[in-house]
Amino acid sequence: MKQVIIKRKKEIALQRRHPWVFSGAIKTGTEGLEEGDTVSIIGESGQHLGVGHFQRGSIMLRVLSFEPTEAGQAFWTQKLQQAYDCRARLGLTERPDLQAYRLVHAEGDGLPGLIVDIYGATAVVQCHSIGMHRCLPLITQGLQDVLGPGLSAIYHKSSNTLPSKYASEVEDGYLMGEAGKAVIQEYGHPFEVDWEGGQKTGFFLDQRENRQLLAQYAAGKKVLNTFCYTGGFSIYALQAGAHTVESVDVSSAAMQITDRNVALGGFDAQQHTSHTQDVMAFLKTAPEDYDIVVVDPPAFAKNIKKRHKAVQGYKRLNALALQKIKPGGLLFTFSCSQVVDQKLFYDTIVAAAMEAGRPAQVVHQLTQGPDHPVNIFHPEGAYLKGLVLLLE
Repeated sequence: MKQVIIKRKKEIALQRRHPWVFSGAIKTGTEGLEEGDTVSIIGESGQHLGVGHFQRGSIMLRVLSFEPTEAGQAFWTQKLQQAYDCRARLGLTERPDLQAYRLVHAEGDGLPGLIVDIYGATAVVQCHSIGMHRCLPLITQGLQDVLGPGLSAIYHKSSNTLPSKYASEVEDGYLMGEAGKAVIQEYGHPFEVDWEGGQKTGFFLDQRENRQLLAQYAAGKKVLNTFCYTGGFSIYALQAGAHTVESVDVSSAAMQITDRNVALGGFDAQQHTSHTQDVMAFLKTAPEDYDIVVVDPPAFAKNIKKRHKAVQGYKRLNALALQKIKPGGLLFTFSCSQVVDQKLFYDTIVAAAMEAGRPAQVVHQLTQGPDHPVNIFHPEGAYLKGLVLLLE
């Protein structure tokens, strides 16, 4: 295994078990390395610091293990087994009423650059680093070893998440079996999942517990779900007995899936209205009589350079949404932009409330579900922030 040497004063982060090594921390050893190589990470004094994937860029090493390892098949099977055991302890596996969960959450499971979502008997694998993509055969075998007969298909979907030059030669497709779309149960709610054509891996699993929370407040209410994608919050509200639910998304494909999910739930068509429209444009002319409004936009900032613009976007969006809620109503608002941390998001919602002139109380502070764990040494993994505001 090739070696990369870390500068003496830059070893501290690795000794504190942070899984990223930035380019400025590397002293020598990158000459002759190929993108995605698995390397030993060595300190200047010769001590072993870890084993990781090499990739040119700001984050140059992603650590797989802080212990010596050859990262062969036994390593991958063990890591995937540990991830499965975690979900089993959380009560998320082998349940007829819950057939979808995240099996591997990148750094949160000690496998930076790898996402694996389970939909029934299908595993959807998404690689965010070249090293992970080069390890697909090992990952495929490990999933078969861990999930056994409960696994009938593995779909690989990384063409949009890998570096563009490398991704130009990457094709999505099945690594095992073939399945297509599926209808899965989430706490007894049926949802259609299209991992081939849908966003991300086909469904936003990280909001599962937050959808459950909204259901506690939805009975008899008028609910607006913006950026609804496939209608997750809408379905939970309808099942909880909401008086009416409106779903808004600019994507016609998303709205078609939402409509199919409403039909799958057997709800009265008069209870639900779909709007294929830009959310900001919709809100500008929407009535001011909603009991609950959900604001769950896609990431407004993918990198630090776009953070200021993103914060301004979150403020304008939430200020407008706040104006549409009746006194005593609730705003469920979220940000999944990793570069917008919890404090900045909170401060942005404060600014939105001031702009809207709406006094409010924070009654819940929310995050991603437990199958999206955060490595305690990698706080950057806490990407989803949410607040529930009670409006005066």
